[in-house]
Amino acid sequence: MRDAAEAAHAVTDRAGIAHAVTDRAGIVHAGIVHAGMAHAATERAEAVRAEKESDTVSVWTGSWVAERLGVALAADETGAPGAPRLEDLLGLALRRNPKRAHLLVSNVLGKHVPQHPSVVYGAGRGLGERVRELLGEADAARAVVLGYAETATGLGHAVADGLGLSPYLHSTRRPVAGVAQAGGFEESHSHATSHLLLPEDPELLAGTGPLVLVDDEFSTGNTVLNTIRALHARYPRERYVIVALADMRAPSDRARLDAFAREIGACVDLVSLASGTVTLPDGVLEKGQELVAVHEADHGVPESSAADGADGADGADGAAGRVVRIDLGWPEGLPDGGRHGFRPEHRARLETALPAMADRIAEALALGAGTPPGPAADAVGETPSGMTGPGGSGAVLSGGAPGADGSGLHAPASAVSGADRAGSGVSGSDVSGAVLSGPAASAADGSGPAFGRRTPASSSGPQGRGTPARASGPLMPTQATAPPSRSAARRPPPRVLVLGCEELMYTPLRLGMALQERLGDGAEIRFSTTTRSPVLAVDDPGYAIRSRLVFPAHDDPADGPGDRYAYNVVGGGFDAVVAVVDSTADTPGLHAPDGLLSQLAAHAGRVGLAVVPAYEPRPRRPFHIRRTTTESAPMPVPGRPEPLRGPAFSSYPAEDVGWLLQDLSDAELEAPTEEREEAIQSGGAHYAESLPVEYQPSAQYQRLFRDALDASAARIARAVGTVTETVLAERSPRPVLVSLARAGTPVGVLMRRWAQHRHGLDLPHYAVSIVRGRGIDANALRWLARHHDPADVVFVDGWTGKGAITRELAAALAEFAESHGVSGFSPDIAVLADPGGCVRTYGTREDFLIPSACLNSTVSGLISRTVLRSDLVGPHDFHGAKFYRELAADDVSGLFTQTVAARFGEVAETVATDVKELLAADREPTWEGWAAVERISEEYGIHDVNLVKPGVGETTRVLLRRVPWKILAQRGAGDDLAHIRLLAAQRGVPVEEADGLPYSCVGLIHPRYTRGATGADGKAVTAP
Repeated sequence: MRDAAEAAHAVTDRAGIAHAVTDRAGIVHAGIVHAGMAHAATERAEAVRAEKESDTVSVWTGSWVAERLGVALAADETGAPGAPRLEDLLGLALRRNPKRAHLLVSNVLGKHVPQHPSVVYGAGRGLGERVRELLGEADAARAVVLGYAETATGLGHAVADGLGLSPYLHSTRRPVAGVAQAGGFEESHSHATSHLLLPEDPELLAGTGPLVLVDDEFSTGNTVLNTIRALHARYPRERYVIVALADMRAPSDRARLDAFAREIGACVDLVSLASGTVTLPDGVLEKGQELVAVHEADHGVPESSAADGADGADGADGAAGRVVRIDLGWPEGLPDGGRHGFRPEHRARLETALPAMADRIAEALALGAGTPPGPAADAVGETPSGMTGPGGSGAVLSGGAPGADGSGLHAPASAVSGADRAGSGVSGSDVSGAVLSGPAASAADGSGPAFGRRTPASSSGPQGRGTPARASGPLMPTQATAPPSRSAARRPPPRVLVLGCEELMYTPLRLGMALQERLGDGAEIRFSTTTRSPVLAVDDPGYAIRSRLVFPAHDDPADGPGDRYAYNVVGGGFDAVVAVVDSTADTPGLHAPDGLLSQLAAHAGRVGLAVVPAYEPRPRRPFHIRRTTTESAPMPVPGRPEPLRGPAFSSYPAEDVGWLLQDLSDAELEAPTEEREEAIQSGGAHYAESLPVEYQPSAQYQRLFRDALDASAARIARAVGTVTETVLAERSPRPVLVSLARAGTPVGVLMRRWAQHRHGLDLPHYAVSIVRGRGIDANALRWLARHHDPADVVFVDGWTGKGAITRELAAALAEFAESHGVSGFSPDIAVLADPGGCVRTYGTREDFLIPSACLNSTVSGLISRTVLRSDLVGPHDFHGAKFYRELAADDVSGLFTQTVAARFGEVAETVATDVKELLAADREPTWEGWAAVERISEEYGIHDVNLVKPGVGETTRVLLRRVPWKILAQRGAGDDLAHIRLLAAQRGVPVEEADGLPYSCVGLIHPRYTRGATGADGKAVTAP
């Protein structure tokens, strides 16, 4: 065993940008590393410095295995241009596993090889974005992502982030009491074969949208076949997408998957970072097992523990004294990962909390103000660095250095070929593309790619006992530079490893990214995780696993006690290690003298322990009618529809809103206005059983709309900000916006965009139907209750008139709670404008022109009013609506939301003041509008409050959809009523000025309407 040199390298990415990184290997050696082994002594610094001046080399970290076993990687010649070389992406190691000899060791997975967290996240998120492009926005919004334990739990989560709106679930090997198993499958080659699926929501996997399955590598396809077979039997669907960092199947395995896809009648796509094959000679399993046995016999290290305190190590007491417990301030109720499901609203909460959690880590470990002394910091006494290769590859993503958020750093999606998509006569895609710079890299001497080349200085001794730390990583060539001076290295920036725990990968990965952003260029953050997989460690630059820590399992595993491992940590030169575990794994075994924390403390200057509360799924309420008598039968659970999204349904982007409606676009539902009005007032029909003919605005009216939008955009933005901030402050930090289709939907879209703009929140937003006299769509409520906490749901509307819908919603929710046994939905609507004094949560109580009220579908995503008719909407269906695709040329939905959102920045300070005042004010509903409507109904001899429509928005609706009688306008009302006067003139409806109105205007529907009350021109006649 010998001390390793510390080499400085210059890494150049494809864009020609040089990045100086240092490779401090610390102590690496053959065999098992145990706590208690000595770190390099300070007096050896001169010898180490001399070693640093020797030649450095680049070798492939699979060459040791390849030379001894004959294992070879061959790239797929049909791979996409710019795809990373397999040697850049993968190294090789030997498993201690009776089922498979070799292990493909990924340099971008964050499992065995400490890596920049932004590189790890960027690889997964980039794959997810390519899946979204492959599926299209509509199908991507319906997809569910499933990752494989334990290695791909973080990768799968990053892929889900790339898709944007997809919920995420990963398999697990940890049973959880009280959670029903939704499925399971076997991973035949794994050290631990059984996978469980334990979603909190039993309907998570039951949808019909695409299922995206994510694993780190795709070797034989057996695991994926087992998964699809098991799930397809329970939840059949038409499309699956397989995502992997590396597709390494043999041609026979590719053909087998194609045949399987045809057998089940499904389409299977494949998206990978790189593709190729692994060549395994005959007898490789036996040869590998023999090589493992021989190497461990020759180079194994005697068992020891941190308590031994050998060679100046602190021993158990001293090591434990360097462990700092870090209170992350984890948000209450936020899942720690995807074991039970992780939804977009969870992602929004995590994104908001990450900066504060990174601050807590940095403060607890005194990071950013020099490095605390300790074995790792003192081992060589030189500047710590961005280690390449097994200690932490300094890979640079195409186009620049790793970004803090990992986004936008992957290469563009490559062209799609039809090689690996199978299905019922459907051609498919085998997508691969570049994330890492690799093929363009060359050796220091300019002779071409340096990977796999050796120089005399790096020649290994017998059976690979070469100088261990003088190889660069497999992702980039290296170039030696002059060593730093001693004085310049006395207060080096911290080099920190964020270490996850087995299946807990995504949370520590994101914490690592946030910590890097918090500390900036003055720190070097790496990320990896512990594992249950036993792998041989060999101290050789051509081998991917250079060192390992062995410690007892500390999470009470279901399969009993056993060893666990952390690879390439020793030798990484880490000044601090942040171990991130969930509360289930925070046991005495973790803190024992031979436990993980003591092992880490013996090899790092300081160790932090961050414990994330293990998420406990909430008991699910039954979603059927509560039995009130022994004869009562529960209502069958409806089918499993998913929200409709644009562009397939509505012109809004998919992420803006999900419509809990059924598409009735092919139904003939429109009727002439006069016929509808007669049928409605005579009691022969309900207004929700048909649709008015869509009003086609004249050029003059369209100009009026645009002028009104320009004039009121800032005013609307202010109201949007005020109501959104009020919701966040009073209702929920993670609200689920549910707009009442369709007037509430543009407001819901704007509230969601405000939350993104001001807080980085990605709030879920749905649109549901509510019908006066018939209540809210109960099936939509059932869907919401299955997928979200009802207490988080905030119903959104555009404005209040007399408060009829407010009362309707309250009554409908009370009835739903009684009949379905589901409570928690709040009837308190959030509105942009509340001139009627009907609600507590509003942006303003002024009655002003909201331009979205000026038009119908063309300002509401091209969606019609909702429809409820028994021959079209069954007892278990969502209410219906139409998508008017044919009106796309006149659509101004995007114009409206974009124009208002563009003013968010200028009104932010005013909104903050408004909200502060509003929260301190008395906002109890006065119902002033209802009293005014009753008075007007009697004064004008109407005697029906439903025919009195107060406010600018409601009056506009009267003129566009009903048969108006007259318009009452507040005396002196100005430009807010310009469009009202224009519409009234077009329909021959008188406008009377009045005093004492609580609204700017009131629309009166004809009180004695019959077909004969309309002239030949369709205009209203004088009332009797």
